[in-house]
Amino acid sequence: MDEHLTSLSEDRALLGRTSTAERVSDILRSRIAEGFFPPGTRLSEDSIGGALGVSRNTLREAFRLLTHERLLVHELNRGVFVRVLTVEDVEDIYRTRGLVECAVVRGLGEPPYALDGLAAAVGEGHRASAEDDWKSVGTANIHFHRELVALAGSARTDELMRSVFAELRLAFHVVDDPKRLHEPYLARNREILRALDAGDRAEAEKLLRVYLEDSLERVVEVYRRRVASAP
Repeated sequence: MDEHLTSLSEDRALLGRTSTAERVSDILRSRIAEGFFPPGTRLSEDSIGGALGVSRNTLREAFRLLTHERLLVHELNRGVFVRVLTVEDVEDIYRTRGLVECAVVRGLGEPPYALDGLAAAVGEGHRASAEDDWKSVGTANIHFHRELVALAGSARTDELMRSVFAELRLAFHVVDDPKRLHEPYLARNREILRALDAGDRAEAEKLLRVYLEDSLERVVEVYRRRVASAP
């Protein structure tokens, strides 16, 4: 984790002059979602508090908020750790994604849609794949789905899915072959974008539903091999 503390200290500017636990939790949630803190990582109060320039009490409150979001766990006499998901967690994450993301597409209304964010995420993924950076491809994929949810124009939905996508990153960390997981979805993201650009909500929802089913199957397969069978 130490190699990330320098970049984490750069986030101090995001706190502004009125540092709050909510803002600290926003920063840490984003860092978890971007893959800086893998599952099982112990979060040091001294190191993170020093990097962000916040008090121990503020940081502990931020940890408490993220624990309620199921991103962190507190272990008695050991400290606070980034959560390691179970197979059941992964299945529930995808169940939530299916309910929310498909409903967003289904309820979009009449085209044209504001697709610049989706298009940018597709481009981000293809650039990362060209550099053989599959962790960043996974990040771009999360960005794609975050932008998809944002099409609903609902702050509450955005907030709900922000934590879900951060949990999804925890699931991605267990995958031993990120290229195999993420590469097929580069083309599938583009297909969904094209369907929406053509104003075909029904086709976009159909593509998305199958996409999520296939992704769940692939991730659960990895979990059953690497987590469920662990001693």
